[in-house]
Amino acid sequence: MSEKKAKILIIDDQPSEVKMVKMALEGANYEVIYAYNGKVGIEKAGEEKPDLIILDVMMPEKDGFIACGELKRGAETSNIPIIVLTGVGDSTLLFPDMESAADSPHADEYIDKPVDPNFLLQRVERLLKRSKS
Repeated sequence: MSEKKAKILIIDDQPSEVKMVKMALEGANYEVIYAYNGKVGIEKAGEEKPDLIILDVMMPEKDGFIACGELKRGAETSNIPIIVLTGVGDSTLLFPDMESAADSPHADEYIDKPVDPNFLLQRVERLLKRSKS
């Protein structure tokens, strides 16, 4: 039996989206935990100490922007890489001044929905490698 690569927290209010992302990550042998809103996701991040967070923008209780800011300011969560998922269709519409995701003051990466599982896995691998170095 192979060992899990890393623990990833998915925070998304859409069960179908969580299921799709979870299946892709588990297929690549990641340990996956999830929360269905930003408030619970922030709590879970502090308790579980994931290696990476995948965070939806549009959620009840706390949207992804607020949750991302709180996670990046949190003493225990500030160094966790965050991928923000956006359903806008073009993340440049949300962040017109952003040359690239690296220019963002909060998240480490932005991915448009619908999410391509292979593209997501590439981004996850890249961010995990970067955070280890």
